[in-house]
Amino acid sequence: MSSAGPAESAPPSDAAAPVRQDFIRQIVREDLASGKHAAIRTRFPPEPNGYLHIGHAKAICLDFGIAAEFDGRCNLRFDDTNPEKEDLEFVRAIEDDVRWLGFEWSELRHASDYFDVYYRAATKLIEQGDAFVCDLTAEQVREYRGTLIEPGRNSPFRDRSVAENLDLFARMRAGEFADGTRTLRAKIDMASGNINLRDPALYRIKQVAHQNTGDAWPIYPMYDFAHALGDAVEGITHSLCTLEFEDHRPLYDWVVDKVDLASNPELLASLTERGLPVVAAKPRQIEFSRLNINYTVMSKRKLTQLVADGLVDGWDDPRMYTLQGLRRRGYTPASLRLLVDRVGISKQNSVIDFSVLEGALRDDLDARAPRRMAVIDPLKLVLTNLPEGHSETLTFPNHPKDEAQGTREVPFSRQLWIERDDFAEVPPKGWKRLVPGGEVRLRGAGIVRVDEVVKDADGRIVELQGTLDPESRPGMEGANRKVKGTIHWVSAAHAVEAEVRLFDRLFVVEKPDDESTGKTYRDHLNPDSKRSVTGYLEPAAAQVAPEQSFQFERTGYFVADRVDHTPARPVFNRSVTLRDTWAAGNAAG
Repeated sequence: MSSAGPAESAPPSDAAAPVRQDFIRQIVREDLASGKHAAIRTRFPPEPNGYLHIGHAKAICLDFGIAAEFDGRCNLRFDDTNPEKEDLEFVRAIEDDVRWLGFEWSELRHASDYFDVYYRAATKLIEQGDAFVCDLTAEQVREYRGTLIEPGRNSPFRDRSVAENLDLFARMRAGEFADGTRTLRAKIDMASGNINLRDPALYRIKQVAHQNTGDAWPIYPMYDFAHALGDAVEGITHSLCTLEFEDHRPLYDWVVDKVDLASNPELLASLTERGLPVVAAKPRQIEFSRLNINYTVMSKRKLTQLVADGLVDGWDDPRMYTLQGLRRRGYTPASLRLLVDRVGISKQNSVIDFSVLEGALRDDLDARAPRRMAVIDPLKLVLTNLPEGHSETLTFPNHPKDEAQGTREVPFSRQLWIERDDFAEVPPKGWKRLVPGGEVRLRGAGIVRVDEVVKDADGRIVELQGTLDPESRPGMEGANRKVKGTIHWVSAAHAVEAEVRLFDRLFVVEKPDDESTGKTYRDHLNPDSKRSVTGYLEPAAAQVAPEQSFQFERTGYFVADRVDHTPARPVFNRSVTLRDTWAAGNAAG
């Protein structure tokens, strides 16, 4: 068990927000005001068997946020009780995700730190007559459990003596029995209306090496048992869980009360021998609604399958809804915290529209991301009234709403790249960009007119030739002349070639998990969720570090790829378009 970081959860940089009001914070305020708790302790308890997804962001912000707001402490505790599926790769990624979101844990803990405590607690339950060793197979246990409308039946091994149970459990601990041959079960009520209380398993035999404890343990505690006692060991005051754990709360309370760690310090001997303080107490579990967003899947099993089957390019693919993927896509910690604030905390399950997620990112980047010019689908525009080799430097603000971001120099020359879809030979109704013989304003450079359209042998437009009105340069009287449209550009002579990855939603339907039509989430993958094109950037956009976000003017928000980008070979990912292109039901191109 090791300590990491400062003693208290560090609030995010934008934590100076209005006082948050929700039912959990109200409970915390009342508990502090009544003196029930002198200090708040929370924990974030992920399983290290996969990468965290966006749903976990809500739990992280709540667990760490509550601790920060009320001058409490939040532990990061890995629920590492299933060694077959766990990996240090996931541990490192989870730690990285928590810190990236802007939080620091009080202490780094593991369920495996408490394996001796759990074993002693289980032995105590046996001694009290509250647990027994059962020889039923997993299939037989299911048969005996009953249904939602029919009570279960007692195991034929339920009435074993305390002595026999202690002997068998010790032999389970010694590794005498094969996997799956025996379990330790709680002795509660096989007729309970809550199936979780029908003598649930507390321990199973699993002779698998553990990443932290090696081969020391051939038996491992079940989640409900380990989670409840882990909270009690750490003196957690408010154990915050999502709503699917509401039916587990009676078992949580049963375990906490029957073991009663606070009154039985001898069960904590392995911890006190290591010089750790005894802070055991009775925690309270409180449930809240999880974060559900349409057009996504958040099942760890399905996310794992997407990676394993090569349907995405790894856990950090920018189309994935893992925190690693969202980060690589260009989502910012502030945007995810803003999303959590907007969604709020409640006990009512609901599905949030994907546009709320994208809107949070737009609002964050609109305020903070510097502006740059980039052309994604280039068409050459030659200004024939400028001399060959003409080159000059123009000054642009880095952000039109934030003078503190300063200015940058942008080269301008005779040959420019403009967006192909900023020109129409036969314009549609309401068109405000370039047409043959028509004028537009080049951002920061002046007004241009197209005089000639050059095509190749196949009739494809390869070049526009036009003229720059010399009286319309910025600062001149002619610049005030009204024209309908303004377009961006990049100097062809100075442009930096870049790979631009145009990402979109991974699924094309709102409910990819819905299999009522006979289709699965795999059938709803968006074939256009990733396109890679060659674009051109102004020089100031290329010489940046990975993870730098920009608004490419008139195009969208983009981020220098966290893995592949270098100034010598720029790679940018589209984070989000400038507006919701799905509002009318059409995918963004």
